[in-house]
Amino acid sequence: MKVLIGTKNQGKIEGAKRALLNYFKDIEIVGIPVESNVSEQPVNEEIYNGAKNRVKNLKKYAKENNIKADLYLSIESGINNSLGRWMITHIAVIEDNEYFESYGSSPSFPVPEKLVQDIIDTDLSQVMNKIFEKDDERHNKGGGIQLLSHNKISRIDLTEMAFVMALTKFINEDRWR
Repeated sequence: MKVLIGTKNQGKIEGAKRALLNYFKDIEIVGIPVESNVSEQPVNEEIYNGAKNRVKNLKKYAKENNIKADLYLSIESGINNSLGRWMITHIAVIEDNEYFESYGSSPSFPVPEKLVQDIIDTDLSQVMNKIFEKDDERHNKGGGIQLLSHNKISRIDLTEMAFVMALTKFINEDRWR
């Protein structure tokens, strides 16, 4: 199965691959950076919209470059207060060639009120750099959650969980569609 994902971030690609390998064999996953067309730090609905836009832009890129794939994936992270409390959430979107779409979210982690506006004005990564030392490994693989969870959970784990949730419509297609 050939899969395109709208990123070159190796941690996100690894998380998507782990999720897919739970249900499919012989996965070829190719990362292609595409735009989200939302704020640098997505807020609330922009998280889903950014992931959806990346899938749309990924499919457009594939068509323009004659690249065939079975699934198109994207994931966007952002800050939201949909439950009345600020938290960081990852939203994954998966679409096939028939425009059948599914989406899922990762577990979310809380953001202290004193940091919310700074995150919205800049982005989580910059705020994490102020709180912790700048760390290229965190940026590429572990993510801020690795520091916040004292190495118990990484961005790869959150990405995998979000994609597993998004895959539920695909793996239960006969019942869920």
